[in-house]
Amino acid sequence: MSDRLWDISLDLHAHPELSHQEHRAADLLCNVLTGAGFQVDRQVAGLETAFVGQLGDGRRPTVALLLEYDALPGLGHACGHNLIAGAGLGAALALRELVEDTGGTLLVVGAPAEEDGGGKIAEVAAGVFDAVDAALMFHPGVHNWSWAPLTALQEIQVSFHGRAAHPTGNPDEGVDALEALIQLFHRLGALSRDLPTGSHVQGIVTDGGEATNIIPAHAQGRFCLRAATTSALADLLEEVTGMAKEVARDYGPRVTIGLEGELYSHFRNNSVLSGLFSKHMGRLGITVTEPSPDVHLGSSDIGNVSTRVPTIHPFVQILPSHHSDHTVQFAAAAGDERGRAAMLAAAEALACTAYDVLSDPGIAHQGWMAFRDQLMADTA
Repeated sequence: MSDRLWDISLDLHAHPELSHQEHRAADLLCNVLTGAGFQVDRQVAGLETAFVGQLGDGRRPTVALLLEYDALPGLGHACGHNLIAGAGLGAALALRELVEDTGGTLLVVGAPAEEDGGGKIAEVAAGVFDAVDAALMFHPGVHNWSWAPLTALQEIQVSFHGRAAHPTGNPDEGVDALEALIQLFHRLGALSRDLPTGSHVQGIVTDGGEATNIIPAHAQGRFCLRAATTSALADLLEEVTGMAKEVARDYGPRVTIGLEGELYSHFRNNSVLSGLFSKHMGRLGITVTEPSPDVHLGSSDIGNVSTRVPTIHPFVQILPSHHSDHTVQFAAAAGDERGRAAMLAAAEALACTAYDVLSDPGIAHQGWMAFRDQLMADTA
């Protein structure tokens, strides 16, 4: 199926669609699944471009192969989601004649809006993964890593509400909301220098006033907070919130703080499943290693899936390690032979890992044991 899978991946690559706008991609992937005998439900979890394809009658074990297919503004598939979709689809098609004999169930979960909005978060909330024993996907990258050290993320909006005045006519009557926001940026800058590895605060000004001859009555900033773990993110959120309130007390305006978007949990790797994937990649001649312990990457809604079910999110290299995704170079690699090789290897390793789980209920049990052990460790 390699040529067909690559044609599908190239089609996605040539027609990039932004988060929640992936109608063409969803149609293409659903049509292929329907033609292969999958029962396909569209618009799951209230998302127009989400879908779930199913083989089997719902008996356990149940394996979910996750497909991403949204692109980046201005960069197209610079995160390689066309390869994720191609690999997951390829694994599903390779398994379609084997699922019935295992007695298990195979799901193909179309997960839109990973780049902006977190489609998987809505799918988790809608119960898509409630009966799943293993959630499997891969991501192209600049390393061959068995799992991804993905951080927790929350965006917040901080608004200062002051009082307008003329800066020379009646300045004493004004309460400068912009000054408070600028002071918050200064204090967050100092805080950032002392944050632990994996924690990060980045902000932008979304409203700083409208005219230079008016003391701004309103100023607003949007901030992205990241941390190595979800609990560390909660601590950071509390610290930043307290700092904003402190600035308001010091400079006079009223402050309101609101959460923006969904919380992205940090990723919890399932060692049983990632070990199987790594073994199958090794059989294909690709050595997969653990990530460096001091590396913390961006965030993804796969982290939220990993809080509910045993999950893997390995990286397969398409560029050398001095590169990065979200670049023009990465987008090019996702559409050439480097991307093709990674996609096909990942498709085979995902298919074999899925078959391991479907054909041996003991593996699903081991995966759940490892999952529960990690949750206990996270809360200890």
